[in-house]
Amino acid sequence: MKKTTFDIPKMDCAAEEQMIRMKFDGDPEIVKLDFNLAQRRLEVYHNGEPTAVANRLSELNFGSRLVDSVLVERSDQGDLRAINAKKERKMLWAVLFINAGAFVLEMVTGLVAKSMGLVADSLDMLADAFVYSLSLYAVGKAAGSKKKIAAISGYMQLLLALVGMIEVLRRFIGQEEAPDFGFMIVISIIALAGNAVSLYLIQRANSREAHMQASYIFTSNDVIVNLGVILAGVLVYFTGSKIPDLLIGAMVFAIVARGAFRILKLAK
Repeated sequence: MKKTTFDIPKMDCAAEEQMIRMKFDGDPEIVKLDFNLAQRRLEVYHNGEPTAVANRLSELNFGSRLVDSVLVERSDQGDLRAINAKKERKMLWAVLFINAGAFVLEMVTGLVAKSMGLVADSLDMLADAFVYSLSLYAVGKAAGSKKKIAAISGYMQLLLALVGMIEVLRRFIGQEEAPDFGFMIVISIIALAGNAVSLYLIQRANSREAHMQASYIFTSNDVIVNLGVILAGVLVYFTGSKIPDLLIGAMVFAIVARGAFRILKLAK
C-alpha cells in the first residue's frame, strides 16, 4: 500500500479532523489515517493513486498540499490499535467527567457569586464535554449518524453562547453589582487544578491521534480561560467594577461560538 503525506494549513482542531474522517468514511481504499494537528499534517495509508486522495481532500478547502507518497509494507497493527483505543477511551471518559464536574461547580458558584466569568467558563467546560461525548459516541457510527450528532452538539453550543452573550449585555446595561471576586478566584483555581489533571492524563496517553491532540488543545485553552477568570477576579478586587468580569465572560462565549461554528461546518 501507499503512505501519502499532506500538509493541511487549515486543520487545527477536532472539527477539521472529523470532516476529513467523514470524507473518507466507508472508502475501501483507505487503510488508515494518521493526524498530527500540531504540525497540520496528515498521513494517509491507502490503495490506489495519491491523486485520488488529494482530489477528495481539496474538496474540503483546507489548503491541503501533497508532500510525498511512498510504498510501505502492510503490518498487522489491529491488536495494538485496539489496545490503544481502549486506553484512550478510558482516558477520555475521565476527562469528560472532570469537565462535567467542573461545569456543575462553576455554574452553581457563578450564579451565587453573580460572576459571568465563572458562568461562561462553566459553559466552556460544558462545550468541551459535548466534544468529548461526540468523539466517544461517534466511534463506529455511520457517517450520517456522525453528522447528526455533530449538528446537535454544534447547535447546543451555539445556543449556550447566544444566551450567554445576551446575559453579558443585560448585565452591562443594567445596574448589576460587582461579582464576588473571592468566589471567582477560588473556584477558578479549583477548575484550573481539574484541567491540570486532564492535561496530565492526556499527556500520559502519548498519542498522535487527532482526537487526542484536539483534546490537549481544548484543555490547554481551558487553562488559559481559568487564568483569565482569576485575573478578572483580581481586577474586580482592585477596581470594584463589574467590567473585568463581563469582559472575560464575553471572550469565553466568543470562543464557545467559534467552536460551535466549526462543529456545524463538519455536519454539512
